[in-house]
Amino acid sequence: MWSEKNSLALSRLAVLLFTAAVAVCDVCGWWLVNWFLRTSRYAGINDAAHLVWGLVTLYVASAAAYVLLWNLYRLLANIEDEQVFVPANVHCLRAASWCCMAVALLCLGGAVFYLPMVMVAAAAAFMGLIVRIIKNVFQRAIGMKAELDLTI
Repeated sequence: MWSEKNSLALSRLAVLLFTAAVAVCDVCGWWLVNWFLRTSRYAGINDAAHLVWGLVTLYVASAAAYVLLWNLYRLLANIEDEQVFVPANVHCLRAASWCCMAVALLCLGGAVFYLPMVMVAAAAAFMGLIVRIIKNVFQRAIGMKAELDLTI
C-alpha cells in the first residue's frame, strides 16, 4: 500500500538521483559541451568563446542546481520530521526559487549563443514563480498557525 512515508522516500531518492545526474554532468562537462558544439548548428565552429560560454553556463547552472537540490532535501527531511509550517521550510523554498531565477537569467544570457535557451529560461523562471508562490503560502500558513496557537 502506498503511504506518505513511501512518497517522501521516493521524493528523497529522486533528489539524490538528480544530484548524481548533476555530478555526472559536471565530470563530463567538457565532453558534453564539445559534443553539443559538434552536433548542433555550431558543427564545424571551433570557437573558444562558444566552448567557454557553454562551460560557464553548465557549471554555474550546476552550482545553482546543487543549492536547489540541497534545499529540497532539507525540506523533505523537515516534512519527514513533521515540521511542515516552520520558517526553515520557507527559507528552503525561497532559496529554491532564487536558484530557479538565477538559472533563468543564466539561460537568457546563453540565448545569445543558442536561441533555444530562451525556452529553458522561460521554464526555469516559471518554475521559480511556482516555488515562490508555494513559499508565500507556507509563510502565510506559519502566520496563521502562530495565531491559532495563541487562541484557546
